[in-house]
Amino acid sequence: MAASDSKIGLLGPEDLGDADALVKEAGWNQTEADWRIFLDLGAVFAIRDRGRIVATAATLPYGRKFAWISMVLIAGEYRRRGLATQLMERCIETITAAGLVPILDATPAGREVYLGLGFQDSWPFQRMLLKGRAKTSEGTSPLEVEPVTDKDWNELCTYDAKWFGADRSAVLSRLRGRLPEAEALVRRSGKIAGFLLGRKGRRAAQIGPLVADDPETAAALLEYAAGAVAAPVYIDVMDDKAALIERLRSTGFVHERPYTRMMLGRSESFQDLPHTFAVAGPELG
Repeated sequence: MAASDSKIGLLGPEDLGDADALVKEAGWNQTEADWRIFLDLGAVFAIRDRGRIVATAATLPYGRKFAWISMVLIAGEYRRRGLATQLMERCIETITAAGLVPILDATPAGREVYLGLGFQDSWPFQRMLLKGRAKTSEGTSPLEVEPVTDKDWNELCTYDAKWFGADRSAVLSRLRGRLPEAEALVRRSGKIAGFLLGRKGRRAAQIGPLVADDPETAAALLEYAAGAVAAPVYIDVMDDKAALIERLRSTGFVHERPYTRMMLGRSESFQDLPHTFAVAGPELG
């Protein structure tokens, strides 16, 4: 199939088997539950060859400000035919036509491509991996960490929206319950001062987003999760959170790969960066 012959359509629920095969081939961590987030809350553009999905790219809008581009996957034998570029252009066109700013999280190789499409660097983060049992950290936090309950949920989503820059309660609701042992919050003076969610993945559990008022609160939430979530575990933590990264290393996490958050035509983040400690993942923001 030549690039000029490809037609872009939409991925549907009946195509999830093919989509899952692309994730498996790439060695990524997403599951069917992740694909359904995009199907239900965004859109997945797809290219088929003889009825089989061979390439995908997803969009996920957040409010009236911005939208994510992710899940750019090309089957091995169809790479270097321009399919990824076609899908990226369709995603950008769809998002900008809606008056939103396209955002994505890039690997070093992808970053070079996206710079050529007009994306700008915003901020870096890194994926860290815990392969085995977490080491016991020195000391324990004096902060009380609580599991997330139904009565906390609306307040948690409001707290998150203030720092994320948009309401993503629909996405957070899709994460809730997928890794209950990581769902935690801290209160100060009766108000939420930080929270953590997570999800089970194909290769490892993923903890995040981690949003908090300060490093002490973030560390308390991570300490809670490290003692409860079975390895292997991924976390995507911002590079400027040096103390948190050092704490993760002390419990056994190792650096796996870098990412750069990029936005089309701008570099200023919509998120409040001091309150953002770990993201939900490159596919979700």
